[in-house]
Amino acid sequence: MIESLIIGILEIGFIYGIMAMGVYITYTILDFPDLSVDGTFPLGIAVTFVMINNSINPWLALIAAFAAGCIAGVFTGIFNVKLKIRNLLCGILTMTALYSVNYGIVGKASDFLGMDSVTIFSQTAPLFGSGHIAMYSKLIVVVFIALFAKFALDWYMRTKSGFLLRSVGDNEGLVITLAKNPGTVKIIGLAISNGLVALSGSVYCQYSRAFNVGGGTGTVVMGLAAVIIGATVFKKIKFMKVTTGVLLGMILYRACISIALKLGLPSQNTNMAITVLFIAALMLNEFVLKKNKPGVNKNA
Repeated sequence: MIESLIIGILEIGFIYGIMAMGVYITYTILDFPDLSVDGTFPLGIAVTFVMINNSINPWLALIAAFAAGCIAGVFTGIFNVKLKIRNLLCGILTMTALYSVNYGIVGKASDFLGMDSVTIFSQTAPLFGSGHIAMYSKLIVVVFIALFAKFALDWYMRTKSGFLLRSVGDNEGLVITLAKNPGTVKIIGLAISNGLVALSGSVYCQYSRAFNVGGGTGTVVMGLAAVIIGATVFKKIKFMKVTTGVLLGMILYRACISIALKLGLPSQNTNMAITVLFIAALMLNEFVLKKNKPGVNKNA
């Protein structure tokens, strides 16, 4: 019982951890409150749902979902950079539009994948046989995808384009002095961020084998909580990458939710628990910041 609970926490934690890395880009690097995340997560679900129902390779569905998320992120960036709409409103506009887009993609299809539908999990299950290792098959696949996304993001951040992306959030003037358009860099960052969120939705779709147009509600809150927990709890581990901290932050976050449900918390109160955890993460972050803040020399 405990083993299956831990496996479930890790599976969902790593799936949502991919989304949290996308939120990390907008929240921490770009300082951009991107609410379109609540729309791009179900966008990844919708694209994957339709492709698998049409017997298209489930691994191609992951790539297509990532591309769809990137396109949605580009629109959010264009609203902000080209149309000069405030960043918070940009995300709301994209999220609202995607609600209709996601319904349009799925159409009148059933909300569940057919039992004969091939997913990345059913496709790889034979590789693990029928022994004890078989119960870890989904977890291994999820960890592989999450780590691939993490290492790809770490690699990108070391490139010139990644350097510009990190710079545009802290020092936009530096990007201009390098003869680069900060607006273009911001659009690229939003595209990558929403691409990762949609990729997370794609994996979740194949994991749950279902489509829910409201499945992205609260996604940005979960992502922000994971980023804050990861940055607060694991910040002092010098050899640990920020992306690793974000993944672990999401696992810790999901563990708290799962344990609360296991202890008898009604499922309808999950959103309340998410809110409480998010507030607790913010308070912990503020406490750590104040504790690490250099003291003022009164004799100066």
